[in-house]
Amino acid sequence: MHRLTRYLGIALVALGANGANAAPAAPSFHVEKSISAPDGRWDFASWDGPHQRVLVAHGQDVLVVDPSAGGEVRAIGKLAGAHGLLAIPNSATVLVSSGHDDSVRILDETSGAELTKIAVAADPDAMILSADGHTAYVMGGDSGAISILDLTRGVETGRITLKPGLEVPILISQNLLAVNNEQQNEIELVDLASGKPAGAIALAGCKAPTGLAYAPEQGIALSSCANGVAALVDIAAKRMVALLPIGLGPDTVIWQAAKSRFLVPCGRSGTLSIIRLEGRHALVQTDVKTEPSARTAALDPLTGRLFLPAARFQAATGSERPPMVPGSFHLLVMAPAE
Repeated sequence: MHRLTRYLGIALVALGANGANAAPAAPSFHVEKSISAPDGRWDFASWDGPHQRVLVAHGQDVLVVDPSAGGEVRAIGKLAGAHGLLAIPNSATVLVSSGHDDSVRILDETSGAELTKIAVAADPDAMILSADGHTAYVMGGDSGAISILDLTRGVETGRITLKPGLEVPILISQNLLAVNNEQQNEIELVDLASGKPAGAIALAGCKAPTGLAYAPEQGIALSSCANGVAALVDIAAKRMVALLPIGLGPDTVIWQAAKSRFLVPCGRSGTLSIIRLEGRHALVQTDVKTEPSARTAALDPLTGRLFLPAARFQAATGSERPPMVPGSFHLLVMAPAE
């Protein structure tokens, strides 16, 4: 049996997918529909709230999907390995990292035109915007450097040197950024005011952390790991306080504030892991079936719908990546069951 322990006022769920301390099984999402889209490798997805669109980093382009218009899909931009992307506030533009040519692009969502190309630190991947939306922080994965971009002028204004292996970042406050380090199995902290590292939080037992999200009222972060667990982290105390069971193959964590829960799409197991917070108490809920390969997602916070890019793949040959089944790429739309 599992034990419930207390640490810094947090009720922690011990490892085990079917433990007695798990929240009662309840259908939290159901498959609503599937939106077909052009084939292509993909990475992050993002929700553009003002324009009610899903944005998907889609290898050589960005997919702009309008779920309310019969699932209208447009491909914009010409990229070299699209990874992270975000809608730029108060505009109809999207910022996207192009990993194979060490640049980020600003694209017009409506016309598809490329407005700006900015050279950044090598291997640009995930990114985050400042609270006012005027500054972007782009994680240079293998280079271990964060590029600071002035979005008003469309230029890089500086770099912050950390360690190679940077993955998903979160903003804790105006001047404190946290980012997963996949190679070091830790969360690195950055003082944005000084542009210097501010320490690290070790994630013992968490291998290759990628997705990361933050519950600001509770001061709790969740980092998804490649070995079937997620690390629950007390940011103020700068320590991990629990390992919680999730599926395999996660690449994103989403904090759904309206429901006080973390959503973790897991592509290898084809499941959505859900961890709910009651105050500072973490409860592992029953996994929801999605589809194999659905490892990232975008959340519409108003309707609660999740949009998960997915595809079917043929058997792998040797060490090569398995080829995609032609015509199988789509967005799986999961609607809340309540």
